[in-house]
Amino acid sequence: MDARFLGIPELIEVPSVAVVVDVMRAFTVAAWAFAQGAEKIVLAGSLDEALTLKDRHPDWVALKDGPPAPGFDAVNSPGLLRSIDLGGRTVVQKTTAGTVGALAVKEASLVLCAGFVVAEATARLLRTRECDSVTFVVTGEDGHADEDLACAQYIARRATEAGADAAEYLRRAGGSRAATELAEGVRQGVHPDDVALCLELDRFPFAMVATLEDSLMVLRPYAVP
Repeated sequence: MDARFLGIPELIEVPSVAVVVDVMRAFTVAAWAFAQGAEKIVLAGSLDEALTLKDRHPDWVALKDGPPAPGFDAVNSPGLLRSIDLGGRTVVQKTTAGTVGALAVKEASLVLCAGFVVAEATARLLRTRECDSVTFVVTGEDGHADEDLACAQYIARRATEAGADAAEYLRRAGGSRAATELAEGVRQGVHPDDVALCLELDRFPFAMVATLEDSLMVLRPYAVP
C-alpha cells in the first residue's frame, strides 16, 4: 500500500482514499458518540453552521472544542461525552482540526475518520477494500501533531502487517504536545481521563466512514467483517 501523510494545507488534489486522523480529540469523541448510541454525526464547517443546523433540528446534539458555549449541548471531550445517552440522536460536531480535515477531502471516493480507538477496524477496512494508495490526513498542528502522525503511521502499518506492535506509536502520542496540554489543563473543556481515553487501542470494533448526504458531510459507524 502506497501511504502518504499530509497536513491539511498540503492537500492540493483530491485523494482517492483518505484516512483523516484526529486522536486528541475529535475522532475519539466521534467514536464515543457512536458507542453512546448516536446514529450519525454531521461534520460542520463552522460554529455558525453548527448552530444553524441545531436551530433547524432542535433535537440534534451540537458539540464544539473548548469551553461550553450558548447553543451547544456538549464539548469535544470523550471523558465528558461518555456519560451522555445519545441513543438514536444526530450529533453536530465542529472542531479545530478533525472536522476541517474531513471536509477538506469530502470529494474523495472513500473517507475514513480515525484515532487509536478504531485503529484495527480502520486498517481492516483498508485491507478489505484492497486500497493501493491511501492519503492519511494528519490534522493537528498543520500536519506536525505527533499523536496524529503516530496513529496514521500505525494504521498504515497495521493495514499491511496485522501483527504490528502499537507500543512505540502510543508512546509517541502520549508524549505529544496535545497530550501535555490536555493533561496540564492548558486547553478548556477537558476531562482528566481524556488523554487515557484517546490512547485506548481498538476500544471500538467499528470504522467510521464519512460521506456526502444532501450537501452535508455525515459520519457513520461501519462494521467491518
